[in-house]
Amino acid sequence: MAYRSTRQLVDDLLRHGKLLVVEDEVDPHLELAEIHRRVYRSGGPALLFSNIRGSRFPVASNLLGDLERARFVFRKTLDGVKAAVRWKASPEEALKRPWELWRAPAIGLRMLPRRTSRASVMKNTCQVSELPHVTCWPNDGGAFVTLPQVLSQSPEDPSHRGINLGMYRVQLSGGEYERDREVGLHYQLHRGIGVHHQQAIARGKPLAVNVSVGGAPAMTLAAVMPLPEGMSELMFAGALGGHRIPITRSAAPIYADADFCITGRVQPGHVKPEGPFGDHLGYYAKVHDFPVLTVDKVFHRNGAVWPMTVVGRPPQEDTVFGELIHELTGPVIPTVLPGVRGVHAVDAAGVHPLLLAVGSERYTPYSADVQRPQELLTQACAILGQGQLSLAKYLFICDGNTAQCPSVDDIPGILRFVLERVDWRRDLHFHTSTTIDTLDYTGDGLNQGSKLVVAATGPPQRELPANLPSGFALPSPLTKPRIALPGVLVVEATSADARESIAQICKEISAEMPLNQFPLVVVVDNSEFATRSLENFLWNTFTRSNPAADIDGVESFTQDKHFGCRGSLLIDARSKPHHADGLVEDPETMAKVDARATKGDKLAQFL
Repeated sequence: MAYRSTRQLVDDLLRHGKLLVVEDEVDPHLELAEIHRRVYRSGGPALLFSNIRGSRFPVASNLLGDLERARFVFRKTLDGVKAAVRWKASPEEALKRPWELWRAPAIGLRMLPRRTSRASVMKNTCQVSELPHVTCWPNDGGAFVTLPQVLSQSPEDPSHRGINLGMYRVQLSGGEYERDREVGLHYQLHRGIGVHHQQAIARGKPLAVNVSVGGAPAMTLAAVMPLPEGMSELMFAGALGGHRIPITRSAAPIYADADFCITGRVQPGHVKPEGPFGDHLGYYAKVHDFPVLTVDKVFHRNGAVWPMTVVGRPPQEDTVFGELIHELTGPVIPTVLPGVRGVHAVDAAGVHPLLLAVGSERYTPYSADVQRPQELLTQACAILGQGQLSLAKYLFICDGNTAQCPSVDDIPGILRFVLERVDWRRDLHFHTSTTIDTLDYTGDGLNQGSKLVVAATGPPQRELPANLPSGFALPSPLTKPRIALPGVLVVEATSADARESIAQICKEISAEMPLNQFPLVVVVDNSEFATRSLENFLWNTFTRSNPAADIDGVESFTQDKHFGCRGSLLIDARSKPHHADGLVEDPETMAKVDARATKGDKLAQFL
C-alpha cells in the first residue's frame, strides 16, 4: 500500500492486528516514552495514543518496531527496491533475471519528485505549543521532535537534486527559545544541511528550512539513509514509498503529504543553547550552541497523527531502521568501496563507535612467510572517507580471502578472527586529533577525538584462552577479572589515591606476566556488568573510550610515530569526568506505568 499519511499507515496496521489503540489519557512528559520503551522491549505492537494530555493531536509510536512489521509496511515495494539495488551493484544480475526488468520503468518514474501547488499538509495551521510535546528522558532540556524530516534547498542548486532531506534533532521547547517563535535545530557534521547552511552564510542570507513530521513512512527511512552527497533522498523515498514524492515550489520544499510542517528560516549567526537530549549512544548529549529556526508557520493536514520514537542505549526502534537499511544497501557496498565485501555498523556499540568490515587482500607479490595487512589499510581509508561511515571511531577490518573469515555481521566471529591474527606491534593504525560523532563525548571537545583501525589477515598467531588459567593473578591495581569473549579479559582498576591512567598501569606489567595470554584487556568500572552480555561489553568498551587517549599496551613503543606494543593491548573504558551522563529512567514515571500495567487491559500485557 502506498501510504500518503500517518493515518493511512495506522489504519492499515490496525486492520492487520499490528497496532494497539491506547484510549486512556497519557502524559507526553516521560510517561508516553516509558510505555513505548516497554512495549518495544517486549516485542509488542505499534501504538496509537488517542488521548494526549495538553494536545488535541494523537501520537503514534513503535510503527517500525520490529523487522517483520517494517517489511510489512513496505511489502509492496521492498522487493523492487532490492532488485534495483542489485542491478546497480551488478548490472549483469539484471540480465540473469530478465523477468524482473519490467519493474525498472515504474521504479525510475517513482524516483522523480513531483512539484505541486496543492498540499494536504497546508489545510490547517496551529502553534508550536499545540503540538504534542514529547519528553523522553528525565534530564532532557525540553520536548523534541524525534522523527523529523528536515528539508532544505541548496542556494546554488534550485533543482530537486539540490534538496536535502535529513533527520536532524529539533527542540520544540525549553532553554532560551521563544515560545511559538523559535525551535532548536541540531545537525551533526557531514550532513547535507550543513553544506546548504554554509552556502547561505557565504551569501549573507538566511537559509529556509522546513520540518515535516509524518506522511509516508518511506520519508522517515529516507531521512536517515546514508546516501552519497548529491543523490536526493526524495528519489529513494519515492522508490520505497511506491509513488512520486510531492513537494511545493518554495524557498525550501514543503513535503505536501506530511501530517505536520514547521516552516521557518535560519538566520546567519543566530544560535542558542540546545539540549540536553538523551541520545542513541545511551547518554545525554550536552548543551551546545546550535542554529535557531525562526518559525513562520505551523501547518497540519486533516486527521493529522504525530509519529514519534524514543532513542537511547540500543536496541531501540531505530535499530530496526538500521537493519532495514543494511538489508537494502548491503549489496551495493562493493561497487562503492572496491575490495570491500561488507561493512557492519554495530548497533549495540551505538552504531558509529564501532565498525566491522570484511575486505580482501589482492596485492601482489604476496609474501607467504610474512603475511601482513596491505590492501586492507587502503580499504579502511576508503571506508572512513565514506559519508556517515566517516564518523566511525573503531574499525576492525578482516581479510575475506582467508578461509576462516566470518561474515561481517558475526560480531564475536570477527573479534575472534582479529585477535587470533593481530600483531599489536604493527597492526594498530591511529587517526589522531580528528573529527568524531557530535554525540560522542569521549574525546577532548565537541566533534574532537581519534580513530583506530585494526586490520588482520593471514594464519592464526595464537590460541585465545576462554577461561582464566589456574592460579591466574593480576598485577596491582587490576582486580575482578572476567572473560568477555575468548582472548578478551575485562578487569577493574582501583587506586587508593586516584584513578591511575592506563599508561601508568601498563608500566607495571611486563610481557612475561600471565595477563598477556589475553591479547585484549579492557579496564572498566564494573567487570560484572561489562561481561553480563555481549551487548554490555560492546556498549561499555566502545562508547567509553577515545582510542588515542584511552589505549596503551604492555611494553609499548613508538617507532617513526607508529605506536605498537609487545604484550597485551589495554583499553581504558572507565567513565571519565568529561564524559556525558548516562540515561536513567525516572522512578516516579516507572511506578506510574507499573500501576497502569495492573489494569489487565490489552496494553498491560506488554508493560
